[in-house]
Amino acid sequence: MGRRPQFIDDLTRTPSGAGDPTPLGDDALLDAYSRTVIGALERVQPSVAYVAVERQPAGGANRGAPRGGSGSGFLFTPDGYMLTNSHVIHGAAHIGVTLADGSQYEASVVGDDPNTDLAVLRIGSAEALPHVELGESGKLRVGQIAIAVGNPLGLTQTVTTGVVSALGRSLRSYSGRMIYDVIQTDAALNPGNSGGPLVNSAGQVIGVNTAIIPGAQALSFATAIDTAKWVVMQLFAHGRVRRAYIGIAGTTTPIPRKVQRFFELPAATGVHVMEIVGGSPAAAAGLRAGDTLVAVDSVTVDGIDALQRVMDASRVGKDVEVVVIRRTQRLALRVVPVEQG
Repeated sequence: MGRRPQFIDDLTRTPSGAGDPTPLGDDALLDAYSRTVIGALERVQPSVAYVAVERQPAGGANRGAPRGGSGSGFLFTPDGYMLTNSHVIHGAAHIGVTLADGSQYEASVVGDDPNTDLAVLRIGSAEALPHVELGESGKLRVGQIAIAVGNPLGLTQTVTTGVVSALGRSLRSYSGRMIYDVIQTDAALNPGNSGGPLVNSAGQVIGVNTAIIPGAQALSFATAIDTAKWVVMQLFAHGRVRRAYIGIAGTTTPIPRKVQRFFELPAATGVHVMEIVGGSPAAAAGLRAGDTLVAVDSVTVDGIDALQRVMDASRVGKDVEVVVIRRTQRLALRVVPVEQG
């Protein structure tokens, strides 16, 4: 007779020479996926915070009790700087933060950027605080593990897992402006997850959990951490984010290999121009919907996130060269950005 097959529910083993089976320990039963998630969680969880907000009611301080709200955040420096969502802390009169170990702090707002739905808070501590390691969202691949940590519906330190479902999405922020280069994931998010970290298998933060599609399933979105890094630097330097504005709506798009080779482009992606705002600097410069923007002042632009970074305040009011691919032509157009209002 053939050998008995090994079934996955046969969770015992019989040592050589022994008659009674010996149960496997929990450590032996942990699969590689579980170990990966647990390892990532152990790295990031001490830095994840519950953010409680009190807002004064509309009409002034004397009209009813303060309104409350809550969300998530995470420490990214040992001296108490924290990332969260702008919509979590917008209009707050008081912000309280509770860390994973139960310690509580009052937080102040360092800066707020509704256009990317990001905000930086600061809490004070006499000791170095646990903090996350920031990853690189530009290196993400669709299908890799994504782990969300936060406080959905007030249930603190909740963990959900999934994969990166898509990259380069666009999402309209609560301020009405578009957030570009957004990460889509199927890791479950609920109200209260906003501002918490989206983490890769190494425990590095790859995004800031931002939004869901109401009524949909497994459609969750996070602002890319590369965008967050740029916003943080702007908030530290200026207290606000200053941007150059040219008046286009676009998305990251692949460039066909033959086009890349023909024009000797250094990157395999660029910005597909979807719309030109009437009366904008882009319209005056002759940009058109359908163009693929690939460079600004000799700086390679491989996606919408790169375009946002290069269009900083230093280019406001200056003559800027924008290189686009239009059908079979490579065009260098001159545009004068204005400061985004």
